Amino acid sequence: MTSHHMASVSVSQARHDMKHLVNSVAYGKKRIYLTSHDKRMVAIVPIEDVEVLEAMEDAEDIREAKLALKEIEEKGSIPFAEMKKRLRKRSS
Repeated sequence: MTSHHMASVSVSQARHDMKHLVNSVAYGKKRIYLTSHDKRMVAIVPIEDVEVLEAMEDAEDIREAKLALKEIEEKGSIPFAEMKKRLRKRSS
């Protein structure tokens, strides 16, 4: 993702200009903050940006899963029944 200047539009203004905003984002590859009382609430971004973000999240999930599997290989795991007993002891 490259760094872009993001325009800001109030939510109330966005209601009136939604078709234009969506076209600017979809076809002009712009990013737009929607604001309420001058506070950024959400952003409208091109789908490609969302797909990149999702790919990054997926890669992080895979990395964490691999680390968890490695820890299980090195330290072993605890049977579910044993974990339930341990949790019950903690909560009592």
